[in-house]
Amino acid sequence: MDVGSDAERAGSAGHSPGALAPRVGLGADSHPFGPGAPLALGGIEVAASYRLHGHSDGDVALHAVADALLGAAAMGDLGRVFPAGPATPRGIASRELLGEVGRRLSAAGWHISSVDLTIVAARPRLSGLLDEMRDAIAATLEVPAEVISVKASSGNLAGMEGAGRGISASAVASIDRSP
Repeated sequence: MDVGSDAERAGSAGHSPGALAPRVGLGADSHPFGPGAPLALGGIEVAASYRLHGHSDGDVALHAVADALLGAAAMGDLGRVFPAGPATPRGIASRELLGEVGRRLSAAGWHISSVDLTIVAARPRLSGLLDEMRDAIAATLEVPAEVISVKASSGNLAGMEGAGRGISASAVASIDRSP
């Protein structure tokens, strides 16, 4: 069965011929707490909390956003684009990775329409940090803050997050072709 190209499908969906329809991607990540501090989360440092274990700085929020954007653009995922190894140094700041994802999308002609991020963590309490995270993500991606939404949930005592042993995040991103 031939389903045609993206452009053909977009044209049949009421879009002008040759134009691509907006795309949506989903990203998710989780990491347990590890030794050391500070915690990197949502593009900021939270000094009063342990860091998350991972090859990079472990920022699950930025990893979820990056995966959502890469998925929307059909560019793979964070692990394929930045595999753990010599090319991606241990402890690299996730802001660097997300910034590079944003640059790759822009170079391919994509425009970030919106990002909706949810972080699940019993600790630390995040309500006072959400706006700072939104602003950091927007600055990293070079987009207006109003296209970024950051929310948090305590996990309601369920799973690794609710028990305070780690943090997870999920993100939905929408992109379209730059005008």
